[in-house]
Amino acid sequence: MTDTWNLTHRVAVVTGASSGIGAATARRLAAGGASVALLGRREERLRTLADELGRTAAGQILPVAVDLTDSAALSRAAATVTGTLGTVDLVVANAGVMLGAPFERAATDEWDRMIDINLRGLLHTARAFTEDLLSAAARGGRADLVHVGSVGGHLLFPDWSVYCATKAAVAHLTRNLRAELGPRGVRVKNIEPGVTTTELGADMRDVETRASLSRLRTDVNALTAEDIAEAIAFAAAAPPNVNVAEMVVVPVGQG
Repeated sequence: MTDTWNLTHRVAVVTGASSGIGAATARRLAAGGASVALLGRREERLRTLADELGRTAAGQILPVAVDLTDSAALSRAAATVTGTLGTVDLVVANAGVMLGAPFERAATDEWDRMIDINLRGLLHTARAFTEDLLSAAARGGRADLVHVGSVGGHLLFPDWSVYCATKAAVAHLTRNLRAELGPRGVRVKNIEPGVTTTELGADMRDVETRASLSRLRTDVNALTAEDIAEAIAFAAAAPPNVNVAEMVVVPVGQG
């Protein structure tokens, strides 16, 4: 691996870092040489991960507990990150929830939760660090805003309509931000996992849909969180003039 393709000296933020794809991505970026801020709600998990990574990481590891649905708290968290690690040049907006149910019996507060975290939380995450990304780009370095979307943003999945709608919004937001920020040097990208085994979906209330998801993960030999982390690291480590704008990552069995 040449210096062009590693992550040394990058300053990264990963949301939803307390588990799943977020934790795996934090591990992968730290292993690549980046300093990493771990953002999420579960402070104890963040501190445990920070302790783990800190033993071997070349860069700094900073756990920051924050509720991404609270824009003021997120702004304070961003100030803590930049004050400690310096200008952020890699943001992985990964935090999300996946709550399925047939439309006619779905709990509408679960819809609200998905909209709040999958869309509003992602929007406020991007906004909190956009000035840093633009500053990094203006200095001639790589600057990446990575959204973790889903193949549900453009495929049809019965019983997952609202979840898929939030991910469709992420996909089109990414395209528009790419048009807005790309000419200013920020590489905006959307990584879209297919069926992946994580904690996502474990807290959905609809028992039948939860069981269906479990069967699907087994039937298609689902991806792991580490598979998606590798895809994110690959996209972030691309040469400066290359933007891996949209990447669909699915298990072979999903087709």
